[in-house]
Amino acid sequence: MTGRLNSAQPYALGVFRIVIGLLFACHGAASLFGVLGGASGGGTIDVGTWPGWYAAVIQLVGGALVLLGLGTRAAAFISSGSMAYAYFKVHQPEALWPMENGGEAAAIFCWAMLLFVFTGSGAFGLDRLFASRAESGDKEGTDAKHTPVAA
Repeated sequence: MTGRLNSAQPYALGVFRIVIGLLFACHGAASLFGVLGGASGGGTIDVGTWPGWYAAVIQLVGGALVLLGLGTRAAAFISSGSMAYAYFKVHQPEALWPMENGGEAAAIFCWAMLLFVFTGSGAFGLDRLFASRAESGDKEGTDAKHTPVAA
């Protein structure tokens, strides 16, 4: 059973990455464009407002990149950092626990994105597609070192 689950790990990670990326991008789109309920009850965030507008741009772009599995580690690192900032500067001063301060989403997104920094894109990501194309394009006889995208 463990062997079977281990062999499915890159696929489960890939699906998890797609879902988290989609949810993160939707959160940014809601804040920037007022879709899906908008920010704070239906509105949008004014352009250039610190830190909300910049966080929404990171959410939209970072979420889209993570969703596609393109530059996953870098996009996830920046996204995780923005959510850590959101939690500690916006939510944590209100109360200690995320259930009390409304910071559950920020905490979960922060840790999920941090996971992708260490695991990479998993299956179904464009990172993996480009890595396999680069491998097939290598000249014969070269000793290029190939490392897997995901464990």
